[in-house]
Amino acid sequence: MEVQLNTLIDAVRQAGADGRVLRLRGGGTKDFWGQSLTGDVLDTRAYRGIVSYEPSELVVTVRGGTPLAELEAALAEKGQCLAFEPPHFGQDTATVATVGGMVASGLSGPARATAGAVRDYVLGARFINGLGEHLTFGGQVMKNVAGYDVSRLMAGSWGTLGLITEVSLKVLPVAPAEATLMVAGLAQKGALDLLHRWGGQPLPLNASAWVRDTTAQPVADYLFVRLRGAVAAVQSAIGKMSADAVALGAQVQQMDNAEAAQDWRASGEQTLPFYDAPSPDACLWRLSVPQTAPALDLPYPAYIEWQGAQRWLWAPASAAVALRELAQTVGGHATLFRASAAHADVDKAAGVNTPLDAVQQRIQQQLQKQFDPKGVFATGRMHPHTSAI
Repeated sequence: MEVQLNTLIDAVRQAGADGRVLRLRGGGTKDFWGQSLTGDVLDTRAYRGIVSYEPSELVVTVRGGTPLAELEAALAEKGQCLAFEPPHFGQDTATVATVGGMVASGLSGPARATAGAVRDYVLGARFINGLGEHLTFGGQVMKNVAGYDVSRLMAGSWGTLGLITEVSLKVLPVAPAEATLMVAGLAQKGALDLLHRWGGQPLPLNASAWVRDTTAQPVADYLFVRLRGAVAAVQSAIGKMSADAVALGAQVQQMDNAEAAQDWRASGEQTLPFYDAPSPDACLWRLSVPQTAPALDLPYPAYIEWQGAQRWLWAPASAAVALRELAQTVGGHATLFRASAAHADVDKAAGVNTPLDAVQQRIQQQLQKQFDPKGVFATGRMHPHTSAI
């Protein structure tokens, strides 16, 4: 692997000497996201493999080019998992998500609200900065973290700060018990209110999703909740939560675990029917708001996760200002997650992310300057006029 690592280091150094921009790319499963995909592609997949895995210590160290599925399979053999359920978004063998891309994108799946995000599980990382220096931060245990946790800064940086070569991750045992309840008949406000009530109680609530099925006659509202934890805790919660929902006039059904597992995976991978664009002009927007934010009065199809903290909408790019203003009024922000199939470049003109204020922009520019003074990774993927994270 030393040869592959040196190849990556040399590529970064040469790009700096030539004044070229590099776009870091693993499997390319998230190429749809971002402001732009400029720069010469630097493929990271050759530098792969699990460096060390200590199941008893709940920690694994893996190279950035390693297929995410390979890591998950190794953990599953030991009854362990990545609790934040990172999405792959790869639909065929030609596009395989990598561990480096998982960390760089910082995306988490259905369990994010209770299990935590990608960055919460990063213990240490090695990466190549814009000068071609191979740096090491953090370690393999939490107590090694002191001062500013640079390794976690790489989570969600989208390849704009450096090339992740190796990462140490905290892993967790698979929960001994799991159950999914399907609650029918609760409108968005009622579902959010119930989730907020449950959130204040000692319940093993692991994930949730609310959606309105407009294909049904009549239109039907569904709330799905997943419970994970000790057997006794899950069984007790099934009875209590079912009674709470029935008291509100809803109907409750416990799903088959195998069927539910497929649905939760489809939720994270965005392959549920909701994620089929309703029109060629529709864009997929992600509203990140506080869990306790109220139901938002919007005329667009919505899918709500993370106990209310993540809300997906299909809306035109022209709704950017209105969506961002509404999100800000409840303490959140709106992101253009997937541009429309009809005119993606035009859609992104409004900015994929909410524009930074002066203070935020200065901080991010200074971070970029420290990690990448020559602008090797300045692809502009995060914002139209800045490439910081």
